Amino acid sequence: MSTTSLTAALPAPAHAARLREALLAADFTADGLLELLGAPAYAALARSETVPALRATRGDSPLETLVRLFLLQGAVPAERAGAALPLKEALADGWIEESDGEIRATVDVRPYGGPEGQDWFIVSDLGCAVGGAGGIGKKDEGVVLGVGGASTTLAGITVRTPVSSALDLGTGSGIQALHAAQHATLVTATDLNPRALGFTRLTLALSGAREAELLQGSLFEPVDGDTYDLIVSNPPFVISPGARLIYRDGGMGGDDLCRTLVQEAGERLNDGGYAQFLANWQHVEGEEWQDRLRSWVPRGCDAWIVQREVQDITQYAELWLRDSGDHREDPQRYVERYDAWLDEFEARGTKAVGFGWITLRRNPAVVSGAVEPSIVIEEWPHPVEQPLGDTVRAHFERQDYLRAHDDASLLAEHFILAPEVVQEQVGLPGAEDPEHVVLRQNRGMRRATKVDHVGAGFAGVCDGSLSAGRILDAIGQLTGEDPVLLRDRTPQAIRLLVEEGFLLPAGEGREG
Repeated sequence: MSTTSLTAALPAPAHAARLREALLAADFTADGLLELLGAPAYAALARSETVPALRATRGDSPLETLVRLFLLQGAVPAERAGAALPLKEALADGWIEESDGEIRATVDVRPYGGPEGQDWFIVSDLGCAVGGAGGIGKKDEGVVLGVGGASTTLAGITVRTPVSSALDLGTGSGIQALHAAQHATLVTATDLNPRALGFTRLTLALSGAREAELLQGSLFEPVDGDTYDLIVSNPPFVISPGARLIYRDGGMGGDDLCRTLVQEAGERLNDGGYAQFLANWQHVEGEEWQDRLRSWVPRGCDAWIVQREVQDITQYAELWLRDSGDHREDPQRYVERYDAWLDEFEARGTKAVGFGWITLRRNPAVVSGAVEPSIVIEEWPHPVEQPLGDTVRAHFERQDYLRAHDDASLLAEHFILAPEVVQEQVGLPGAEDPEHVVLRQNRGMRRATKVDHVGAGFAGVCDGSLSAGRILDAIGQLTGEDPVLLRDRTPQAIRLLVEEGFLLPAGEGREG
C-alpha cells in the first residue's frame, strides 16, 4: 500500500477528461466491477475486504489492472499501466507515481453509479477502504474518506428537484456536491479541511460534472449572508471527547455541532428550500429525546426528524474506537481512550446516542405566522427503500394539505389508495372475521398500520370516484352504524392514513 503523505500535493485535474475516457473504455464502472469480480467478491470489497478481489484480478486486462491500482492499491508494472491509462498525463498530473518500473496510485478512485445510470468516480485518500473491516487504518487528522454508508444514505433521502442554488456543507470527497450538480444551477461546497475541497474538485472533474464553488471554513462561516434552495450535510457528527479526526469529530461539546448546524440552517434557506442532514444526538437522563430535537428546529421551518438507530454509550464508544483503528494499537492506550469517552458521557448525563435524518423546509406561511409549523419526530428503525427523496418531498406536501383542510372539508375530499399498499388480515385460522387488518406499504418508508373494519372498508374503496363522506355513509348503511357518528369519529383516522401516505388526495373541487 502506498505511503503517500497527506501533506503531498493532490493530483491536478488538467487531463481528467482523458483519464475518464480511459476508465470508461476499460469498463472501470460499478457494473463493470460487478461483472469482473462476481457478487461475493464485489460485496466483500464493499466491506473493505480485499482477498476475494485480489483472487479475481490475476489477469492482465486493463480492467484488472485498474482494480489492482486504484481499488486494491497495489503496484502494477508500468507496461500494464500504460495499456490501461494515458500514462504520461496521469503521471504528470499526479494520479499515479512510478518507482523502479512499477506504478502506484496516489489516490483512491472508486466507481460510483449515479441514480440515472451515470458512471461517476469518487476520489479520496488511499488506505481508507482497504485492509480489512477493522477501521479505516489511518489516524491522520485531515484524512478524506470516500464512499460510505452515511454518504449514500444522505444522497438517497435528498429531495431532487431542479433548484438554482445548492450548498454541500462539509463536502469531504464531494459525493453530495456531485449529486447536487445534476439538478442545481450553482453548487457551493465547503469544508474546514482544504484537502477535502481538492478531492471534491477531482471527484467532479473525473465524473464529468460541472465545477462547484469551493470555500474553506467551518459550518456557515464561508457563506455568510448567502441563502440556498437546498442545503445538504453529512457533518462530523460523532460525539467524542475532543476532535482527533476532522472527518468525523465535531470538535464541540456533546451534540452541539449538529444542533448548531440545524438551528443556523433556517435563515440560510430560501422560501420553500430544504435542508437535509445526518446527525447524532444525545439521550440525556431526565429529558425526552424528542423534546431535545424539537428545540433544535429553527423558526420559520417545518421539520421531519427520523431516528434510525440508538446505541448505548458503550456500543457507541466501541464503534468509533474501532472506526479509527484504536483497538489494533497499544491495549492500555485503548483503555484510556475508552475511559475518556465514558467520562465525557457521564459528565453530560448521556445514557445513549441516537442517529438519524433531519429534514427542514422553510415555509413562508410559518414565517408569517399564518400556520403553525409541522414538526414530526419519530423513531423508525425498520428497513426502507431508497431513494427516498420523493417520499420526503411528499411528506411535506401532505402536511400542507392536512393543515389546509379541517374535518368538514376532509370529508368532502376524494382519495385514492396509494398503489404500493397491500392489505393483510390477521386472525385465527378458520375464524369468520379477522382480529385486525393491517395496511402495509411495499415502497418508500414501508410503513404498516392497523385499521378497524371501517378503516379497512374505507381504504379498500378509495378510487377517487366518491367523496370520503359519501363512502362513510355507504359503510354506515352496510354495517348498520349511525353515519353521523361515523362522520364524527373517522376524520382523525383519515388524517393519519393521509399523513403516512396510505391515502392520496385525488383532486379538489368535486362535489361532496
